[in-house]
Amino acid sequence: MTELQDRSYRALLRVPTLGRVLVSMQIARVAQSMVSVAIVLFTLDRYGSAAFAGLVTFASVFPGLLISPLAGALLDRHGRIRLVLLDYVVALLAMVLIGVLALLDALPGPLLLIIAVVSSLTSILSHVGVRSLFPIIVPEHLWERVNAVDSNGYVVAIILGPPTAAALVAFFGGAVALVVIGVAFGAAALSLLGVPDPPSPTSSRGNLLVDAWDGVVYTWRNPTLRGLGFAISAVNLTNGMTTIVLPLIVLQRFGLNETVVGLVFAVSGISGIASALLFGRMDTRGREWALLVWPTLALVPAMLLLLVAAGQGELVHLGLALLAVESLLIGLVAGPMDIALFTVRQRRTETAWMGRAFSVSMAFNFLGVPIGAAVAGILAEGSIELAILTLGVGGALAAAASAAFLIPKTDEVRRDSTTAPDVRQAGSRRT
Repeated sequence: MTELQDRSYRALLRVPTLGRVLVSMQIARVAQSMVSVAIVLFTLDRYGSAAFAGLVTFASVFPGLLISPLAGALLDRHGRIRLVLLDYVVALLAMVLIGVLALLDALPGPLLLIIAVVSSLTSILSHVGVRSLFPIIVPEHLWERVNAVDSNGYVVAIILGPPTAAALVAFFGGAVALVVIGVAFGAAALSLLGVPDPPSPTSSRGNLLVDAWDGVVYTWRNPTLRGLGFAISAVNLTNGMTTIVLPLIVLQRFGLNETVVGLVFAVSGISGIASALLFGRMDTRGREWALLVWPTLALVPAMLLLLVAAGQGELVHLGLALLAVESLLIGLVAGPMDIALFTVRQRRTETAWMGRAFSVSMAFNFLGVPIGAAVAGILAEGSIELAILTLGVGGALAAAASAAFLIPKTDEVRRDSTTAPDVRQAGSRRT
């Protein structure tokens, strides 16, 4: 077997500079997964409101999604590594600032929201920057492998991040936990220092705002990216809801501590590792549609398990067992869904548009998380079950229907003028 034909993980690790990128990515992913749990536990403890916890989660994500077209244009124009570094540094400063102000008892709710909004504005840069870097530096025959590693990066983060964050909050308090998370972002930045930006083709009309709008148009006119946006954003309604509802079930319904919250979240990561590695060995060409539709449909019984678990306040052990099974199922379906999502987006996006298209696409996909968290926080003040039914079960059904009917089964990149704006007429440049 020649090196060009070698599809092994060993061949993947021989790709220059990829190792350092993966190390930095993994540290940052763990820190990001810690934030999603620590900020909810910190807010619930300090301000005593599920609705405010949902609002803080919304503020820490949604503003960054709104500016995703500009972020994508910047990534295509100015390279990825330096902008990923910028986000890690901003995250470091934001987490340390929140933690220090909380320790000084100088953190009113509105100030926490402002810091969350500011930190969210750069977050899209690292998410898109790393993911759009992979298809540029990794040969196409290794895309399934690198996507499996990418997916498992989230899985490992889920295993390590939530339990660690919950334990830090339980033993040292939310403020200290957030400072530690900030230090982790700093370590991710240090790991990436000195990694060169790879050359890549770029289509530009010479104006940042015009380039950003072209990215929106390209993404919307690309049937695959548009279909993924509706399907995955619906999936993320369930994820956003879970970040609020699961801690409420464990803390309020079961009367247990924050450490248990982290352990329940980690179960999905354990099952997800095997799932992602298994499906990462598969050649997904022509199979992406099925690998997206059936796993999203499997989210429905998972959400029903969560609903039943929420009603087991008098039977804590049974409730915990149901939560563990629900998390296990979530991890199992995440593997094929992630591999198919990452690979089909890479195959059906032209290289020159990857920064902008990935940025808009990922923002569209992730939109469900802040919305799900914010709405779940409001609904859960009155009824946890209502939040699960509307955002969990309803979101899963909407996701399965969107994946089935809106994502094309063909495996071709649309290169005609109906997909990509005609940048040549306005003086395109390729760098």
